[in-house]
This record gives sequence, C-alpha cells and structure tokens, in this order.
Amino acid sequence: MTDTRRCAWAENDALMRAYHDEEWGVPQHDSRMLWEMLMLEGFQAGLAWIIILRKRDAFRKAFAKFDPEKVARFGKRDITRLMGDAGIVRARAKIEATIRGAQLYCEMADVGESFDDFCWSFTKDKVIKNDGRHLLAMTPLSEQISKEMKRRGFKFVGPTIVYAWMQAVGIANDHSAKCFRRTQV
Repeated sequence: MTDTRRCAWAENDALMRAYHDEEWGVPQHDSRMLWEMLMLEGFQAGLAWIIILRKRDAFRKAFAKFDPEKVARFGKRDITRLMGDAGIVRARAKIEATIRGAQLYCEMADVGESFDDFCWSFTKDKVIKNDGRHLLAMTPLSEQISKEMKRRGFKFVGPTIVYAWMQAVGIANDHSAKCFRRTQV
C-alpha cells in the first residue's frame, strides 16, 4: 500500500497513519467515545495531536478508561495524582476541565439526554462533507457548537478545538479530495 494516498498530515508517522486509516473521520456514535475524544482534543490545545496520540494509552489509564461516572467523582487526591503523572499532559486547568466535563456528561445522562444525540443534533445526524481541497480550522457550525458547550459549562471547547473534534469523530468529513478514506467514511 505504499502508493495509497492519504491526507498529508498522516503521511510521515506510523501512528498517525494508523489513526488516520482506522479512526479519524469515521462517524462515531458511542457517547462515551465522543466525550473521550472531546476531552483529548481539549488536552491537545496548544500542542500537536501526535503528542496526545502517543500519550492516549496513558490518558486512558490515568482517567479510568474515560469512564465519565468514575471521572466525575475524581477529587483533590486524583488531581494531585494526575499532576504527577508524566505519561499525560500535566495541565491543572485541563485536568479540572476533564473532571467537570465528566460531571456535565453525567448530568446530561441523568436527565435522559445522550451525549451522542446532543453532539449529532447540530447536523441532524448527517455528516458534513467538505470539498477536500480547503483546510478548515473552524466553521460557523463549530462556533455554534462551541458556544452551546461553553453555555453548558464545558471548558477547552473553543471553535477550533470543536472543529478538530468534529473531524476526528466524523461529524465533518475533511479527508482530502485524493485521500483513499474520503469515500469510505
């Protein structure tokens, strides 16, 4: 498969290629996974995604496999533990935002609102397929979603982070026009 064309960002690293080929842009409807990816995108703020991808297993271990019910109960002792964990990004504000994000996720579930339904409601369950020629950093829709997430109390959900998350979880198909995955997802 050496002649397989991918999105340019995935060409030069085996881990990025695997992420691109197997996961990025695939429409995700598992509420927990949508939340996990949103939290990881928040940790990515100001960093390269490859850093987060390389640390993803450590993040999963540190954050109880991103089980929102468990993370929602994290307290000061857990924050101290996480701040000492060299396997993850040790940013207190991002750690606290993840704990609060878990609490918000659980609050939504407690009133019968699925995170999956919430995430996909902005597109009426449809994938947005962009032209594959223009690289977007944010869109009016990512601004709208960001605004609603912030209104609900989520942190590290600016429109650029939200758009990167939308691409990652397949709400937006931004595979390049010549990428072999574009028509597969």
